[in-house]
Amino acid sequence: MTRPDLSQMTPEEKDALILALLKRIEELEARLGGGPPKTPDNSSVPPSRGQKRNRPPRQKKPRKKRDGPGTTRQLAETPDRMVDCHAETCAHCGTALPAAAQSVRHTYDHIDLPPMRPIVTRVRLFGCRCPQCRRRARGAPPEAMPPGSPFGDTILTMLAYLHHHHAIAYERLARLMGELFGLSISEGSVANALKRLGERLEPATEAIREAIRAADVVGCDETGARLTSDEAGTRMAWEWVAVTKTAVYHHIAPSRAAAEVREIMGGHRPRCWVSDRWSAQQGHAETQQVCLAHVLRDVQYAIDAGEPAFAPALRRLLRWAIAIGRRRDGLKDATLRSYHAKAERRLDQALTIPVTTEAGAKLLAQTKRWRGQLFTFLQDRDVPPTNNESERALRPSVTFRKVTNGFRSAWGALTHARTRSVIGTGRLNDIPAHQAISRALGGQPVVPA
Repeated sequence: MTRPDLSQMTPEEKDALILALLKRIEELEARLGGGPPKTPDNSSVPPSRGQKRNRPPRQKKPRKKRDGPGTTRQLAETPDRMVDCHAETCAHCGTALPAAAQSVRHTYDHIDLPPMRPIVTRVRLFGCRCPQCRRRARGAPPEAMPPGSPFGDTILTMLAYLHHHHAIAYERLARLMGELFGLSISEGSVANALKRLGERLEPATEAIREAIRAADVVGCDETGARLTSDEAGTRMAWEWVAVTKTAVYHHIAPSRAAAEVREIMGGHRPRCWVSDRWSAQQGHAETQQVCLAHVLRDVQYAIDAGEPAFAPALRRLLRWAIAIGRRRDGLKDATLRSYHAKAERRLDQALTIPVTTEAGAKLLAQTKRWRGQLFTFLQDRDVPPTNNESERALRPSVTFRKVTNGFRSAWGALTHARTRSVIGTGRLNDIPAHQAISRALGGQPVVPA
């Protein structure tokens, strides 16, 4: 197609050409569905549903020559045993070498795992008939080894860790326990063990919920969950999460309404609530901070839809504000207040920019509606600008749902919520997942007082 010579065209002809091109653009946009496609970069579409780009092949870099000696694994501070190897004779002349005259020339660690097998303790309860009252008497079992299930806390911790943290299903979990640890256990026994574990985790999760209800700043988010039963079939549920600096509380419920938030908080009204703009997340605190990561995705969608001025200006403002939030710990209160005032002035200026697209008009209306919740983090140092901590707490549950296809019982969902609460709280307090479950089973706290 040859381009027309614009220098030879009259103003009327140029106007007609512009109108024809605008009409053509409208036809192409209508064919595309009225706007750019929704992607993880410009909407809440999960990353797994995004188009994977073809990456160019990586070029192999030439290996650099090391100037000094290489590095190796650090030696263990407390080795379990030592093996001393002395030279008996000289390799050159055969002279016998005394051990007392030799010094250490090289040291290294050899690491291995002991044979993994279950330790079976046979508990025998003795009894007799009392010679005085002629009633039966029997010895009491150890507190850590009650009758009933033969599996101890170490096995319960391992099952919960592998199932709820690494999303290993019952069939594979039973096979793994048999092949790796030599423990014969059926899928039904795995289910029964996890059910008992969920009951024993109730005190730990109650302590976590009390910590949530005492916090000043709470982040909240929700994601879908599946509940499958023979009576009701597969139905949709929702997994809620409430996050503070030291605690994570998961709650699975059949509703996505605000009543679930009120049940979690138990009447407590924190100073600030951090969440997305879902209506059920509103009105639970004195102040609110909307997640700027969600807002930036909407801004990117408006830019992809062709908004030329307002959306780029709003993106620059939000990125600048987030950068200020990252270094606010080193700023004085007066400086932070001046930055907040500057952000409000820049937002006022951006709102005066005319919009030219439908996506831009929608973004402008949303910005005017939520402007009072955009820069709360510039007034309160404890408030984060995004709700990423809540989303990170939910990400393992999303992986669990995709791998296992959801829950088969109500107690399974409850056990998962309690286990994820313990693991998430442990992560915020630098406690590994396996250790956090073990501490909760042993009655030790995972959330600081």
